[in-house]
Amino acid sequence: MFLEIVTPEATLYSGEVTSIAVPGVNGEFQMLDNHAPIVSILGKGNVKIYGNIDINKSVADKFTKGDNNETLLAINSGTIEMKNNKVIVLAD
Repeated sequence: MFLEIVTPEATLYSGEVTSIAVPGVNGEFQMLDNHAPIVSILGKGNVKIYGNIDINKSVADKFTKGDNNETLLAINSGTIEMKNNKVIVLAD
C-alpha cells in the first residue's frame, strides 16, 4: 500500500509500505494492504511503519527504529484516511 505522511512543515514520507499502525483516540489500530476505507482521528503516540522504507535524510531525525524493526514517528495528534490502498496521515 502507498503511505504519505504530511505535517504543516513538510511531507515526511511518501512511498510503499507493508503495513502501518497508528495511535487512534480509542487505542492503536493497524492497517494492511486492501484495508476497508476509513477516516479517523489520531491521538498522541507513535505511527509504526512496517516494510523496507527509504526516509529522506532531511527528515530522518524525526524517525526512530522500534524493537520489532518497525520505523517510528512520534506525533501529538492528527487524522488518517485510507482509500483505494492509499493511506494519508496528516500529523501534528
